[in-house]
Amino acid sequence: YGAKIRAPHALVMTFLFKSGSLREKLKSIAQATYTHSRNLAYFVFTYKGLMALQSRLQGKKIPFHSFFAACIGGWLVFGENNPINSQIIMYLLSRILFGLSRLAVDKGYIPQPKQDPFPLVAALVWGTVLWLFEYHRQTLQPSLQSSMTYLYDDSNVWHDVSDFLIYNKRTDGK
Repeated sequence: YGAKIRAPHALVMTFLFKSGSLREKLKSIAQATYTHSRNLAYFVFTYKGLMALQSRLQGKKIPFHSFFAACIGGWLVFGENNPINSQIIMYLLSRILFGLSRLAVDKGYIPQPKQDPFPLVAALVWGTVLWLFEYHRQTLQPSLQSSMTYLYDDSNVWHDVSDFLIYNKRTDGK
């Protein structure tokens, strides 16, 4: 599963934003794919093992078991701050926030919105990220900085269509 998810993403991001030879790029793609796949496999093994152990020790499965097992697995497997783990954690965080919002409505902690809150969320997310990009760029994750630099800075200078289809920045002196 990790390879299925990471390989296409690494391929696109590497060829869009990384410099180096074809061999270096392919090695980078393979390394990112391997790391993502390995970490997911280690996490699943750790989580399922701890779930089985807790269930066996207490004679039954309780909701806290999943939280505890995932916390331990998250610490052990995803605790190192590197680009792959960082991206996975950001991916999960965004989905957790949506899930907790839906749970809060389902449980009655907050009322069901009268209209779809998504447009407001979209506006706030984009407003915040562009403000951070313009005034506090260093606080953003490096791959997001690269993407936004490409979209909002590099697009200020245009040589030909290859600037948008092939090159992030000209390196050939043109």
